[in-house]
Amino acid sequence: MALLEEVRFVDPDSNAIVRYTTMSSPIGQLTLVGDGEVLTHLSMETHDDTKPDFGDDWKHDRRAFKEARAQLNEYFAGRRDRFSVPLAPSGTQFRMKVWAALCAIPYGQTATYGEVAAAVGNPAASRAVGMANHYNPIAIMIPCHRVIGSNGSLTGYGGGLDRKVLLLDLEEQHTD
Repeated sequence: MALLEEVRFVDPDSNAIVRYTTMSSPIGQLTLVGDGEVLTHLSMETHDDTKPDFGDDWKHDRRAFKEARAQLNEYFAGRRDRFSVPLAPSGTQFRMKVWAALCAIPYGQTATYGEVAAAVGNPAASRAVGMANHYNPIAIMIPCHRVIGSNGSLTGYGGGLDRKVLLLDLEEQHTD
């Protein structure tokens, strides 16, 4: 599994107003956070570990993330297999490598924690890959739901295993 060149991880504008909006989806309400175009977080309503703390200076903006919301709707309708909106996750260098590797897992396919560890150049780091998945701040677009156990089992998912199954089933249904 090679890291995709097309992954658009960008540096967020540290002076930008933090904007957020919500949207309905087949897996529940999603919260999108960033500067209005560049995403720093995408979380699910019960995804407590990576849900951002809403700051007093954050601005709710129903018009924010128009393109990201459109692409998510296309994804859930089975008409999109990759995302092209700019992402700005924040994490250690290792986590950033893992998240880029997750984006290289093809739509409708899965990879094991060990395979992701090997892809980032550290085959013995499957547990660390699991922790990077756990702290993935941009669910769905950084597809940690595509990572499975070495025996093919569906292991933990911050959004809940039921959502992981729904996302994997959705992708399987729309794979050529």
